[in-house]
Amino acid sequence: MLLARVAAGVAGGLALYTAFPPLDWWLCAPLGIALIVASLYGARPRRAAWLGYLTAVVFLLPTLAWVRAIGDDVWLMLVGTESVFYAAMAALAALVFRLRAWPLWFGGLWVAMEWARGLVPIGGFPWARVAFSQSESLFTEYAALGGAPLVSFAVALCGALLAYAALAGSRAGSRAGWRRAAPVALALAVPVLTLAIPRPGDEGRTVNIGIVQGNVPGRGMGFLGDEPAVVLRNHANETKRLAQAVREGKLPKPDLVALPENSTDIDPYRDPYARQIIQESVQDVGVPTLIGAVVAIGEENRATRSLVWDPKNGPGAYYDKQHLVPFGEYTPFKDIVLALWQRANLVGRQSIAGDKPGDLKMGPVTIGAVNCYEVAYDETVRGTVRAGGTPLVMQANNATYALSNLPPQQLAMYKLRAVEHNRAVVAAATTGISAYIRPDGKVSWRTRELVADMNVVKVPVRTQETIATRVGAAPEWALMMMGAAAAGVAAWRGRRRGDRMRND
Repeated sequence: MLLARVAAGVAGGLALYTAFPPLDWWLCAPLGIALIVASLYGARPRRAAWLGYLTAVVFLLPTLAWVRAIGDDVWLMLVGTESVFYAAMAALAALVFRLRAWPLWFGGLWVAMEWARGLVPIGGFPWARVAFSQSESLFTEYAALGGAPLVSFAVALCGALLAYAALAGSRAGSRAGWRRAAPVALALAVPVLTLAIPRPGDEGRTVNIGIVQGNVPGRGMGFLGDEPAVVLRNHANETKRLAQAVREGKLPKPDLVALPENSTDIDPYRDPYARQIIQESVQDVGVPTLIGAVVAIGEENRATRSLVWDPKNGPGAYYDKQHLVPFGEYTPFKDIVLALWQRANLVGRQSIAGDKPGDLKMGPVTIGAVNCYEVAYDETVRGTVRAGGTPLVMQANNATYALSNLPPQQLAMYKLRAVEHNRAVVAAATTGISAYIRPDGKVSWRTRELVADMNVVKVPVRTQETIATRVGAAPEWALMMMGAAAAGVAAWRGRRRGDRMRND
């Protein structure tokens, strides 16, 4: 029996991994969760906890393999830490399995687990949420109703219902067929119901946006290369190539241009050479350009900045990244970590987080700037849309993780955010994947990785908000409270049952 539980958990973890990019076998997500539920059902909380931990390790090791670019030790520590959340969820699931309608309560616990992962430790790590495996599936449209949490809930509920059917079918009795058929029908209904969700229509307004991917010379942790300003020159040259293509009639004239995060490796506020290169390239293209820069704040700190550069007036409005990458842009527990871990010194100046949304006026529109890592954070993207950002411009620097499974995972997040907020998404990345995603989540144009590339795309400007944008985190909190309440009731009933047995 224990061996069967372990086998089901391992198979479930592997199936869940295959649902994520680059494989994108989205149907494997509910099937994987069904196997995970089957491995936990009927187990005591303590056993369920270590089974859940094992399953999470099997799932997260390949899903987060891109972290190996930093170091195998970091990869293993991250997987080990994140798996604790799955263990806690599994222990609580073992309790709610004793209640009627437990697939619902299990789905709520799954949402609570993903919420907790995105909160702690050190700012959380909301990557590899089940919703991000469903950017082009029958579950995708739930994002427009309740955001990523509702998508995760729907997939978890579907998987739990399939497990319910399998477990019911294993019992003898005349009603076994009905017990199997009803939950299977409900499981099929969960994704099919999205076909009835209305989608906002086109509003008849568009904007031309230039996208520049300049590429970088190095790979891994040394992606900047040894020659100063090479990243800056690459992106300036590609911007000039875009301007030339426009003059030759090969591309339409853009209203604005977007460059990636870290498209200049030198602070343009402090370095006249960097300022001149940027100014020349922006003047050549002739429209406001969004630059990605790491700029100094005082003598010891920095900011990861999305900076609007006007061809006449130079640098202007900006957005500073709010969700910073631990050990990449700042060092948590700095004194201890720097003393014990030499690689942490590569962070250099410590970044300071911004505290305002990325609504930036550029030409005829107010774009919504979102910076790389923060696309995984619901409240950051939602806050930018609520502030008036449309379309969304996602700047990224994935050079450290080029050709790993990170760029396609990030592209999947872009697609889900487009549907969630009814906004076109323009993504500019240093080494790829740069892309244009329509508000329906479909990719209209994308680059290959590790090449210089550029284009001008016609993007719809949408202002109508989805239900998910308006209600914010309310569905997530409702689902979490539902799961927590069920776990509390199950624990209370178990204690009462134990008390009665002792009294007898």
